Amino acid sequence: MNKCLWVLILINTTILANDSTGYVSTGGVQYLKNKDIQMYSEDLFISKKQIKVDYQFKNLSNKDITETIIFPLPKIENYFESDFADTEKLLKSFKVQVSGKSIQPKMHVRTFIQIDDQSKPIDLTTEFQHCGFTEKEMLNPWNREDDQYDIFEEKLKKCPRPALQKVLARHQDEPIRWWSQVIYSWPQTFKANAVTKVQHQYVPLVGGSVALYAPEDSKTYCMDQNFQAGLKKAKSQNAAYSALGYILTTGANWAKPIQNFKLTIERDSNELVSFCWLGRVKKISATQFQMIEKNFIPQQDLDIIFVQKF
Repeated sequence: MNKCLWVLILINTTILANDSTGYVSTGGVQYLKNKDIQMYSEDLFISKKQIKVDYQFKNLSNKDITETIIFPLPKIENYFESDFADTEKLLKSFKVQVSGKSIQPKMHVRTFIQIDDQSKPIDLTTEFQHCGFTEKEMLNPWNREDDQYDIFEEKLKKCPRPALQKVLARHQDEPIRWWSQVIYSWPQTFKANAVTKVQHQYVPLVGGSVALYAPEDSKTYCMDQNFQAGLKKAKSQNAAYSALGYILTTGANWAKPIQNFKLTIERDSNELVSFCWLGRVKKISATQFQMIEKNFIPQQDLDIIFVQKF
């Protein structure tokens, strides 16, 4: 059984305000739901330096099944601040192993333009390509090699493609806001009645702010009374902080709940950490926190804050 399933799942971009750098949420393997493939286990490690995930997928059928696994990264805007999260480092660090052997996933680059703040970005990849944009230019929001925005704008405005010009008509007196999204894919064969091990790792997109605004940030990161007390004890109520996000909910796309799920979050020794979690959180070392779940169906994504101690 051989199928190629393209699933372009758009991930929300989270930008922090108040003189902040930005961060964008990344997530695990994306997949079109298949009734015969179960994510048997997921072992997820998250720190500011590395995200590493070990999966075990179980083929519940008596036939080999080949699918295309998709790992989409967030959409990144071409206009960027100099202190935005290090997007290029993520691209260079992304690695995949299947059953202990390294594989080279295929990279796809998509480009989007947004008409206004209320509209979703429109996929105009084909138009960009017909307008002469190279893959390197389409990757500019990620590699940040060229900050001459007017060159890209002029190229778009001079392009006669009707679909593009229809969108650009809304931008006559405004800068053209366009985004780039990177999507990794690789074909994966799941042997009949067997378990397939997949691992991937990468450097996460970490942002933050020069100062913590507890009233605004407490809900996003579930800053409870114990955390607030820790901030006060460390004199860090308005300290600088780092933050990152991880998309968990795509783990619900598989045939059954995740039978064995483990999440480990690591902070630096000079930090406090806070995040939202509905289950039990166990401190397993001075800097690590662990959550273990059985028959797990992810209901929410992760936003994690790391606050410096003084």
